[in-house]
Amino acid sequence: YTGEDTLSLHDALPISVAGLYAPGSIVKPFLALGALVEGIISPEKEIFSSGQISVPNPYNPLKPTIFKDWKAHGWTNLREAIAVSSDVYFYSVGGGFGDQKGLGISKIDEYAKKFLFGKETTGFFKGPTGNIPTPEWKKKTFGEDWLLGNTYHTSIGQYGFQVTPLQAARAVTGIANEGTIVEPTILKGEVGEKTEVKGISSKEYNEVKLGMQDAVLWGTAIALNIPGTSAGAKTGTAEVGLGKDYVNSWVEGFFPYDNPKYTFAVVLEKGPPTYKVSAMRVMGSVLSWVNIYRPDYFGKAPRGEGEIVEGA
Repeated sequence: YTGEDTLSLHDALPISVAGLYAPGSIVKPFLALGALVEGIISPEKEIFSSGQISVPNPYNPLKPTIFKDWKAHGWTNLREAIAVSSDVYFYSVGGGFGDQKGLGISKIDEYAKKFLFGKETTGFFKGPTGNIPTPEWKKKTFGEDWLLGNTYHTSIGQYGFQVTPLQAARAVTGIANEGTIVEPTILKGEVGEKTEVKGISSKEYNEVKLGMQDAVLWGTAIALNIPGTSAGAKTGTAEVGLGKDYVNSWVEGFFPYDNPKYTFAVVLEKGPPTYKVSAMRVMGSVLSWVNIYRPDYFGKAPRGEGEIVEGA
């Protein structure tokens, strides 16, 4: 910016740094890691989604509270639940349902913070802290007690969850690197401050990464399944507005899958619930362009330097 007024570089930063959005289902990989570490669920255990769960109403047994999935997924294990983004699976491992124990809101908060949600990005990319819903936050904000349904909604990135796109991209570095989160910087060649995530094993990361790979190969992020490329990703759709008239469409992830070098987070804000253009399709177009014009991003010879060879 070269104008003569007092607009600073920080003032001119895009919404990727300063915009706060409900993340929706992009929080599910982080919740899955917490569930694995805490022994809440094994990777193989399957949870059945008929399209909803019904929680008894202690005041009126004839009017249970219904928590809906976006579709009936049938039986899903952890990898499949990430790939198809089953809400029922994550309601169950987040808040508990039937014989399935849940993490509970305190542990959800703990694992979200491990990946620096609720912490501002720093340096040139300094942004807002965002918010992870907790009983203390609800009491302070609304003067009300926490309910099980609040835990369910937090488990799928709704309710009072607020993150910036850059926070999401930063958090995914922790999954791609299997425990090392890198702070974003603006200078080429400069490595940002690193934060080590404690207490999560490579085996647990691998289960979640495989789910994100399946999301690309055949699941909700299939638009990123571009020939000649590889990635792991998680989509999200967050309902917004008083009448839930709009959605924020998300996708986060990393590439190349086997040797991650780049993470990404894309959000399209305030679209209609029946949107035809999604963040996933936008990122799919980006990967297609990169594969053609910057194949070196995928470990291939740069364009114009002879034959393109995998692994060059």
